[in-house]
Amino acid sequence: MANAASGMAVLDECKLKFLELKTKRNYRFIIFKIENQEVVVEKLGSPDETYEDFTSSLPADECRFAVFDFDFITDENCQKSKIFFIAWSPDTSRVRSKMVYASSKDRFKRELDGIQVELQATDRSEMSLDIVKARAL
Repeated sequence: MANAASGMAVLDECKLKFLELKTKRNYRFIIFKIENQEVVVEKLGSPDETYEDFTSSLPADECRFAVFDFDFITDENCQKSKIFFIAWSPDTSRVRSKMVYASSKDRFKRELDGIQVELQATDRSEMSLDIVKARAL
């Protein structure tokens, strides 16, 4: 259902796929895009894909929302996982696109219950693996 504030609908498929990532760990990442006033699933990353596979799946000059299930080992040698929400808004994307994604981000993120860390990036250096690791700990 479209929200009057952002005018954006979030398809149930988005929520269902996120739930599968969170509970069943069926996916390593999900990339979402806004199409015809709706947030839709663009790509699902299989559990064996890496962070590099994920970042190379993001378009160089178009905005996207994404979630990434990041596995890491703490200083105490414990295996952990955190779900990142990434707002990808490259400097080279169109201004209108950046505005649409920016105005829809908070509402969309609220639909995904279980996001642990949020990251906003305008180029790949702002979402390097080192930055993700630092934010996870």
